[in-house]
Amino acid sequence: MPATLLSKPFVSAPSVPMVQPEGGGDRNAIPLYRLPALHVMNNFSPTMPLRTSAMRSLGAHTNVFAIESFMDELAFAAQSDPVEFRLKHLDDTRAQDVIHLTAQKFGWPRPPRKPGHGVGFAFGKYKNLMAYVAIAVEVSVVRETGQVRLERAVASVDTGQIVNPDGIRNQIEGGIVQSSSWTLYEELKYDTQQIRSFDWSSYPILRFSAVPDSVEVHLIDRPGMPFLGTAEAAMGPTAGALANALFDATGQRLRQMPLAGDRLRQLIDA
Repeated sequence: MPATLLSKPFVSAPSVPMVQPEGGGDRNAIPLYRLPALHVMNNFSPTMPLRTSAMRSLGAHTNVFAIESFMDELAFAAQSDPVEFRLKHLDDTRAQDVIHLTAQKFGWPRPPRKPGHGVGFAFGKYKNLMAYVAIAVEVSVVRETGQVRLERAVASVDTGQIVNPDGIRNQIEGGIVQSSSWTLYEELKYDTQQIRSFDWSSYPILRFSAVPDSVEVHLIDRPGMPFLGTAEAAMGPTAGALANALFDATGQRLRQMPLAGDRLRQLIDA
């Protein structure tokens, strides 16, 4: 793909797939759950018609979103609590620990919600080799407009031995807010010719008025255990938890982001 913005454009080296488990677009595509049948496919495209760039967490945001949404669908079909269903299909005790702690701190299962409110749960281990994160959220939905607001989030993190607890909390809090913006609001417009999103004034992004009322981050310290790295571990679980909370609030399962706005309103009206 030519570097067209340089004074002397050149063709860059061809893209190559990143090796699993770190991966690129296929990052976190392999579920950690114990499943009787599993088929994961990665279609790698070395060239694209439009110039692209890497989103933070690469494929983890969308892949964990898909996995955690489907785990909720399976739990619903099995008439099982989403948290208990996850625990039944996980052998990793550290994964179980962050799920238990988040459920306890959030108060799961929640009592009956008032109209327009929903709760959701999700879990992920970043790159399948870094920090464990489980998160529970509560959202409110204005059914007439499709407006969604993340009101409360509770997360638990196991990143091995902790050196800087404030740094870990800051990273997870920031990840929850950023992923909420991606998942609920942000959308890049384009057609067959070019990008159509030209400026920040028209690009939909989470505003200060939509920042959650409460974000709690609870840490599990593992003295003497390897440092796992926190990085972008909150991105995927936040997206999955939001999708699951919206299903709880509206009965509609959204599989395409952004989840809020016209797409949600149309599903509710259908």
